[in-house]
Amino acid sequence: MEPPRKIDLYSIFADASPEILELLRESEEWLEARPPESNLMEGEEFWRDHQVWLQEQGYMLRPRYHPDWVPSVLSRGENDLQYPEDAHYPVRMNVLDARKIATGQAVMLKKILKSVHRNEVDIHKYLTTGGLASHPHNHCAPLHDVLQSPFDQDVVFLVLPLYRAFNDPRFQTVGEIVEFFRQIFEIHAPMSRSSSVGDLIFTLRQSPHRNSLGIMWDTAFSDVPAKHYTRTQTPVKYYFIDFGISCRFDPDDPEPRAIPIRAGDKTAPELSSTPVYRGLDFVDPLVKDMVDVEPKKRPNMDNVVERFEKIRHLLPWWKLRARLRTAAEDGKPWLSFRLDVYHFFNTTVRDILMFHSAVPISK
Repeated sequence: MEPPRKIDLYSIFADASPEILELLRESEEWLEARPPESNLMEGEEFWRDHQVWLQEQGYMLRPRYHPDWVPSVLSRGENDLQYPEDAHYPVRMNVLDARKIATGQAVMLKKILKSVHRNEVDIHKYLTTGGLASHPHNHCAPLHDVLQSPFDQDVVFLVLPLYRAFNDPRFQTVGEIVEFFRQIFEIHAPMSRSSSVGDLIFTLRQSPHRNSLGIMWDTAFSDVPAKHYTRTQTPVKYYFIDFGISCRFDPDDPEPRAIPIRAGDKTAPELSSTPVYRGLDFVDPLVKDMVDVEPKKRPNMDNVVERFEKIRHLLPWWKLRARLRTAAEDGKPWLSFRLDVYHFFNTTVRDILMFHSAVPISK
């Protein structure tokens, strides 16, 4: 059996964000380290072993994870440039896309180790049931189902809607990122006493394949490009999806304490990478107060929301519709000027004529 033909993934993902490209590089290095006759990576074998059982529970994995799967790349001609659907491998091994058999809905299955993330299932259930589930400021991803693995009592699966990374595609305007701030502050104000929150993602009008950006779930790469819109054209809602290192505290406890599960930095404030965007200095004073080294000096979330609303309403329309400049443009004024001119005539004018709000608030 000949090994699959090598595909230039970097040309396929040319427009992806730096974060996605970095994950792609890491995954490609991992794949190349595998024996050439291997079709599944080690972490994927877990999903193959659960495929039949998951199907019995009502969730269908892609053909790649079926026990009788034969890679379609092995039967393709030398000049066939299509990248087959069953050649995709996961970027992260603890999550995988699937279909709900009864409805055909695309979902995401998330593998949880209870011994590691001991609070995640309970906190996610708490935030998505009862009165909190209908709270207008609740941005927690709906929890469709919780499945206990029959092969490992330490493993459970969370069934979630299939989403896309919050920062891919990149924000285009200042107004788009202002709306992002508004939504992530919005959830903290009424709910911060009961939880801390993790990763962020947002919904799409058409849910893409877990690893294919801009392509419909069932199709090969060169067949059916999915329709895409800017956040200004089609406002999106942002969701919190990861509560693996979250804690829930008693609101009557004035000084709650928690044993950390895991953290990348032990000091306060936490460190961050080099800022990606420019032109957001209007929020710097608020951010500085929020990461004060003295926790008691930091504003509570009600105060953060109030201050941010004042900041937002003081921003002029031309600032909100302005192109979001990136750090890559530093020291390149002519590049920034050309991009600004292009943005004004191709984006700003269009959005104004189409009556799209400068701050695309999701309903």
